[in-house]
Amino acid sequence: MNQYCSRREFLQMASAATAGGALGASCSLPAMALEGPPRKAVPGPLCVFSKSFPQLGWTELAKAAKGAGFDGIDLTVRSDGHVLPERAAVDLPKAIAAIRAEGMVVPMLTTELVDLQSTGARPILEIAGKLSVPYIKPGYYPYKSANPFDDVREAGRRFRGLVDLAKENGVQIGYHNHPDWVGGSIWDAANVIEPLDAHWSGYYFDLGHSSVNEGEDEWRIAANLVMPRLKMVAVKDMTWTAGGERRWQPVSCPMGTGMAPWKEFFALLAKSSFNGPISFGQAYAIPGVADEEGIAVSRAAAPKVMAAAGSNLEYLKARLREAYGHA
Repeated sequence: MNQYCSRREFLQMASAATAGGALGASCSLPAMALEGPPRKAVPGPLCVFSKSFPQLGWTELAKAAKGAGFDGIDLTVRSDGHVLPERAAVDLPKAIAAIRAEGMVVPMLTTELVDLQSTGARPILEIAGKLSVPYIKPGYYPYKSANPFDDVREAGRRFRGLVDLAKENGVQIGYHNHPDWVGGSIWDAANVIEPLDAHWSGYYFDLGHSSVNEGEDEWRIAANLVMPRLKMVAVKDMTWTAGGERRWQPVSCPMGTGMAPWKEFFALLAKSSFNGPISFGQAYAIPGVADEEGIAVSRAAAPKVMAAAGSNLEYLKARLREAYGHA
């Protein structure tokens, strides 16, 4: 694993970066910084996932997130996002500049990119590299045939092309484990990712999804599998609830009230070399304020959704302090 800069160094460098960006894609420390007694790693910037706030412009989003206590923005660059893929060449530099102008960082972009033919693939990755956005979350690959192995092989072929383009631009890709898609179970994603260059491709691990998808203690096996090449961490809590026709359904819930074993996971994280971004997704319903995916139902509701995100952030910080001794 490459040595990442500390969270404080990441924030200092990113805040000082202009459109040309002083922050390198791998955020490597100079050799002298590695001399002396080893330091315990600290997490990277704590970001809010911009999906929940579609009514807020780039500057408003940055100001609101900063007020809630976040360090940065996990910025959506997709068809329902804060930047549309077809407008990335024009709008993505403006969005990043607006967020940085408020003293916030943009360490990752959440996209729909699945291969070289995806809308905006080249401009998104070129701009991310040029403006020193180190990490990209790609889109998802469906299970669509009668043979899941064929679907995994097809996903691998498309993903490899995307990783090659990301490498050309100095950007790392972390694949997100999401139920119902290839990689929803870490073992499928591993078949795609493990043969690839570990510096440029790895995992965007979601403990909430793993807890409901992998079962009682399988999350630990999954976490140990991804840890050596973990790029980003997704934070949301989840549980199961009774649905119709005697079926159970996974739902998101406030931090600390679901199935995700945060103390145990962060204890594992603190022993690793991970120092990428941690992205919190405000993903649960708030009656009259946020829909079932946690998205603000109106512009007037957006501050309440951000306030809820801030409350969840306090829980997250408390668990990180327990694991790291500081956060």
